[in-house]
Amino acid sequence: MKSNPLMRFAGLLMLFLAAPLFAADPVAPVATWHAQSLAQAVLNMLLFVAVGLAAAILGYKLFDKCTPGDLSKEILENKNIAAAIVAAAVILGVSIIVAAAMIG
Repeated sequence: MKSNPLMRFAGLLMLFLAAPLFAADPVAPVATWHAQSLAQAVLNMLLFVAVGLAAAILGYKLFDKCTPGDLSKEILENKNIAAAIVAAAVILGVSIIVAAAMIG
């Protein structure tokens, strides 16, 4: 297959001239979740606590709806230890996911 030298030159020219256009601007501030002050750190912590608690409760309720029987009734009225261990595992699993989202 023959290649046109003019087309090869045009392709290389576009490659080398377009690269600086897509470079990051070193002056532009980068948005981040890292707190710049104590007040911002406390606000971020409260936000993640609220989201984490809501996610843990929602995950437990969703798991309870997807399984047969009433998990809360089994735990509170029938004193079923195995059901309590399963509920705790569900809440811990959701909490680990929320913690991983906070870190990363």
